[in-house]
Amino acid sequence: MRARTIKRHFREGIKNIFRNGWMTVASVGAVTMTLLLVGAFLGLILNLNHMAEKIEDDVVVKVLIDLTATDDDVISLGDQIKKLPGVETVVFSSKDDELQSLINSMGQGGDVWKLYEQENPLNNAYIVKADKPQETENIAKQVTNLAHVDSVTYGQEVAQNLFKFTSYARTIGIILIAGLVLTAIFLISNTIKLTIMARSREIGIMKLVGATNGFIRGPFFVEGLLLGVLGSIIPIVGVLAGYKLVENSITGVSSIGFVEILPFNPFAWELSAIILIVGAGIGIWGSLMSVRKFLKV
Repeated sequence: MRARTIKRHFREGIKNIFRNGWMTVASVGAVTMTLLLVGAFLGLILNLNHMAEKIEDDVVVKVLIDLTATDDDVISLGDQIKKLPGVETVVFSSKDDELQSLINSMGQGGDVWKLYEQENPLNNAYIVKADKPQETENIAKQVTNLAHVDSVTYGQEVAQNLFKFTSYARTIGIILIAGLVLTAIFLISNTIKLTIMARSREIGIMKLVGATNGFIRGPFFVEGLLLGVLGSIIPIVGVLAGYKLVENSITGVSSIGFVEILPFNPFAWELSAIILIVGAGIGIWGSLMSVRKFLKV
């Protein structure tokens, strides 16, 4: 395509935006509202997914070792656990470590347990982490059958409910985001179609005098692109400002383990880039799909 033709398409596309007046405002408004919803919901889903992954990573299997086990038995047990399929890491925790952990977890009330520092009644333990969080239950069952294992804990009910929740949340999130994007495309397509209908006679005349489909589509391609980009500006500003506000607000509750959102940089910028690309894409798609029927002369 010649540079002169491209220049003409951009000139005509920009003219069409100003020529259509309120229809342009309606198109940009439709893009803005739908992209605000898409951006906000996408940011929410991605952060919920991040929190869910963080919680999943904290799910471990604690293997309490029989008090009668010798040092060789403890080493042998650790080697057997490491060989189990799906095991990522195996960390030994002595009974002194377990007592100190218990004292620290109970705050001021933990001072009572310091009385047991001389005669520690707790078990040595292995902390086992699965390669995939969903394998935790299977690993726990296998470890239970090994020799010199006193008991195995991993919060069975909590872990199972957690895995179900995260799975449902991801699936629902994908469906809702896809639904919002399709809704946005439908709205943009129909809004732009109204602007093209007003010029259907002009398109018909151009076809009759020999203009190619590509030549006719050019200005509409540019118009759709610009409408999508213009409609992305407010959502991008909203995402950047809103996400920064949320990040600052969440700092006050960051002591809660799982309340940890994705960092502003680069996440908010990446999300803004996605919004811009989606806006431009649906603007172009809606414009080209709308003009297609008018090219059949």
